[in-house]
Amino acid sequence: MRRHAFTLIEVMVAVMIISVVIMALLQLFANNTHIFSSLDKKAQTNQYLSFLVSNSDYGFEDKRGTLYDYVSDFDLQDDLRHTLKNIKAELVYQEKETIDMKDFASEDSSMQTQSEDAKETNSDMVFEIGSSVIKLEESSGALLRLRLQ
Repeated sequence: MRRHAFTLIEVMVAVMIISVVIMALLQLFANNTHIFSSLDKKAQTNQYLSFLVSNSDYGFEDKRGTLYDYVSDFDLQDDLRHTLKNIKAELVYQEKETIDMKDFASEDSSMQTQSEDAKETNSDMVFEIGSSVIKLEESSGALLRLRLQ
């Protein structure tokens, strides 16, 4: 007479399959948590970079300090100011390329329709292309900057 039940081996195989599935789900959850936390840090760094974009005087120098030092001229809420005082940051400006319009003045002389005043104004302009990098303790971000001199 046979009994209809699971054998010990069948139960052990089922437990192993369930444990492998649970481990895979835990690993997936851990990866997602890590990815979302790093995305949150990047988004926060990009928000701090927006301070540099909103004011053309900032971001063209190398500077070390707290984020509050960079935004002390802005009108901010007190709790944000307090938060920014505790975040150490380093701002690094790297000049990529400088374009002097005087180099192109000879090409402009071939154009007969352009007035003399416009030629003189265009030849005095200098474009500077650079990168402002803000380095925080846990992340960093960069902006491509264009400055007219």
